[in-house]
Amino acid sequence: MIDLLTKARDRLDQMGVDAAPKNTEARPIFPTREEERPYAKLNDPVVSDENRYGVKIDLLDLTNNELPAERPMYINDNPTVGDNPNRNKQHGFHFTADNCIGCHACEAACSEKNGNPAHLAFRSVGYVEGGSYPDYKRLNISMACNHCDNPVCLKGCPTRAYTKHAEYGAVLQDPDTCFGCGYCTWVCPYNAPQLDPIEGQVSKCNMCVDRLEVGLKPACVSACLGNALNFGVIENTPENREQIKTSIPGFPDPSITQPNIRFQQTRTMPNEVQRTDSMPVKYHKQEDGTFRSVVDEKAGRVKSWALDKLSSRENPLVIFTLSTQAVIGAFLMTFLGPLLGIDALSAVKESAAYFPMLISLIVIQAGVLVLSTLHLGKPLRFYRGFNNLRYSPLSREALGIAMFFAGLAGYTFFELLNVWLDLWILDIAAIAAGVFATVSALVGLYFMHCIYRIQARPFWNHWQVLTSFFGTMFSVGGILLGLFVITAMAIQGQDYSAMVSTLGGLVAVGLIAEAIGLAFHARYLNTENGEGAAAHYIQSTTFGKTYLLRNALIGLGVVSSLAVAAFAPAGWFAMTLVLLASLAVVAALLAGRALFYVLVIPTTMPGAFFWKNKGFEQHARDIGLANMPQVGVVPDLH
Repeated sequence: MIDLLTKARDRLDQMGVDAAPKNTEARPIFPTREEERPYAKLNDPVVSDENRYGVKIDLLDLTNNELPAERPMYINDNPTVGDNPNRNKQHGFHFTADNCIGCHACEAACSEKNGNPAHLAFRSVGYVEGGSYPDYKRLNISMACNHCDNPVCLKGCPTRAYTKHAEYGAVLQDPDTCFGCGYCTWVCPYNAPQLDPIEGQVSKCNMCVDRLEVGLKPACVSACLGNALNFGVIENTPENREQIKTSIPGFPDPSITQPNIRFQQTRTMPNEVQRTDSMPVKYHKQEDGTFRSVVDEKAGRVKSWALDKLSSRENPLVIFTLSTQAVIGAFLMTFLGPLLGIDALSAVKESAAYFPMLISLIVIQAGVLVLSTLHLGKPLRFYRGFNNLRYSPLSREALGIAMFFAGLAGYTFFELLNVWLDLWILDIAAIAAGVFATVSALVGLYFMHCIYRIQARPFWNHWQVLTSFFGTMFSVGGILLGLFVITAMAIQGQDYSAMVSTLGGLVAVGLIAEAIGLAFHARYLNTENGEGAAAHYIQSTTFGKTYLLRNALIGLGVVSSLAVAAFAPAGWFAMTLVLLASLAVVAALLAGRALFYVLVIPTTMPGAFFWKNKGFEQHARDIGLANMPQVGVVPDLH
């Protein structure tokens, strides 16, 4: 966190806020009223030295006092510095669950102040409930950004749109820098960053730093009718409160980000409480009094196909990941095969399909790179994806795949040029480009897997992602290579049995790696609880038949590819069977990758019965209610 805070100064420099304001008559930081009530004003006469995680509360101490204590934030181009003596201390919210009546006034005040449209809410109120009549209890939870000590949104963002400020410890996000990839919405456990599919950018709670600078608490706190929300220097117990706990039922594991929010909940809750939204998750009380998420079998054990639900807004990523892995696999087999002494693969360079295949690989990779760019909310700002190579796996993956594409293009260029000129220097240049492409591809694939190793999405956070991505490189890559080379050899009447056998073995290696990862993943999820196990429950029920078919097709692919490797069938009839088996494998992996994106359940706060309820949102789209903007449901534009 020290480095994040020292970088705040550079971030302000980039945003141009450390220069003298252009307007000689700057607007007020925030207009205040003479009749402001005491409960709306900041008041922290006593401050602790460290928080419960051992992190300094005085954020200037963390930067070795490299930042000036009275640095302007230039809100509204105003250089005025607030006179709060605790300005550089970490602030946070306090939520008293016993007092919240679920009126949503905090939501309304936040949206009004920030001018949010109906489909965005920086703060939202959800609830869990349990028990039986007449002792039925409901617990409301008001949640926004928690301005964490370890802001995973900041580290994940490829554009560096986030900054952790020494002023109040606020984690601020610049929508103008954001290009709308939405990765921060994946990694945040609290659903704080909000992706606007209409504007194509993310925005979130800014801690109302403009109000803080004039001594006022955030708008949501001031609007709270039940005195459930409070705000101040973290670890301070608000007046008339007795608890500053780090968790309540439904709150994700605080160790992920060390959030700056504290809770009070003195009223007892049943040993098991349910969410009121469509997520198959409930919360069970443990021996230490905390609640852990477990599977809630809302829909029973009936297996369905649910093919219409396989599609999602992440469809471009399904195509991008599968195609990129296939192109990488086909190239690596082509380039490394001769170097490793694999005779069958050495024949690829002698095939009539060699150069058409290389050019096709370039075209495919260029196409899916464009597709992934169009998936962004602001595609023309794709170049900003390389801004956070220090922290973001997305930036590192983007750089790795971009370098692979450059290496692939360079290798193809030098190989083509050498056909005409036949110079030894071009051989060396081609090998150098091939090595560059190989290393870049492997690095890019590794960081592509790292993108999905997210604690806030337990269904993804398993090494199966690695075996799947690298397995696809062998399986679909081998099929793609065979499509070009074996077809050309068959047309020319050449003996292709060795090629069929070798590629069959490579496809088998990829499918076996995929199957092993899936088997261990399923076994892990069957013995686990929480959102990951809930995602597997949906996979086994709502998508149960599709899931079983996918597994069966992978098993069939393993058997058929091993048979091809062992017997090297020839003839058009045999090749037709090989083609059908290849199509079955591709269909299985396509369905599996679609399930990968559709099934994931984040460790977010429970949504209300309507608002931020995925079931209601889908229902609204199905019946046309989403056509009314005031409902707050928009089409899947991103």
